[in-house]
Amino acid sequence: MRTVGLSLGLALALLCLLHVEAEDLGAGELDTSKIAGKWYITAMASDSESYLQRKDQLKMAMAGIEVLGKDLKVSFAIPTPERCMKFESIYKPTSIPGEYYSSDRGNKTAQLVDTDGRTYVIIFATREKEGKILHMLRLYSRTRWVRPRITDLFKTFAKMEGFSDEMIWILPRQDECRLDGP
Repeated sequence: MRTVGLSLGLALALLCLLHVEAEDLGAGELDTSKIAGKWYITAMASDSESYLQRKDQLKMAMAGIEVLGKDLKVSFAIPTPERCMKFESIYKPTSIPGEYYSSDRGNKTAQLVDTDGRTYVIIFATREKEGKILHMLRLYSRTRWVRPRITDLFKTFAKMEGFSDEMIWILPRQDECRLDGP
């Protein structure tokens, strides 16, 4: 019982920390220079049935974020069993600080949830598909190796957002599919 109490206390402290950091992000203008550059998508949480059915086949993807004035150009390199899928989307800011919208490849929003400004970013994304709103949380890292504390932070945040353990997974590393490669 004491362990449950300690775990609950830790989760509540983490929730407060995330809430304060999220308020800080919303309090002023987002410094997009901190999220520009190359990232590895190292963990995901999703309620999409298609992702959940294929989650054992998914591997670490790459993303490149380029700041274009107030817009963000996001390039992806996503490994699939068949090929290395590459595409780009332009995200425009919404009226919510830290949130961006794109109509490329379906209506999507992406909101910066948490970052240390250097090594990781957690992004909450929604996508409209076949009349349903799908939700996804992604952990972006500057390197393929993520500190366990950051992975734990991601998992805790995902659970607080309603994702179950089955909906959360850490993506295995891969070298075949890169932004700068074939």
